[in-house]
Amino acid sequence: MTTKRTTLRLSDERKRLIEQAEQIVASGPHDEPPTSEVIDAALTHLIESQANIDDARSEHPPHVIQDIANTSVIGLRYRTSVESKWR
Repeated sequence: MTTKRTTLRLSDERKRLIEQAEQIVASGPHDEPPTSEVIDAALTHLIESQANIDDARSEHPPHVIQDIANTSVIGLRYRTSVESKWR
């Protein structure tokens, strides 16, 4: 299996977001997790969040799901589908 390599351009905003995410992923105040682990955690969280939203739809009315899960990354439209706002 070949590995794809990508160079990320870290704008000031992206650096700020990574620093905030590092604080969430870190196991303590002096832990500095590698950026790859922070990105892996963020991607896993996004995928798990979508699965949790889909599972909750069978138990809760659409407006409750929308009120709780609507973010700048996952936008929920009342009584429709999940859509990504990033692309």
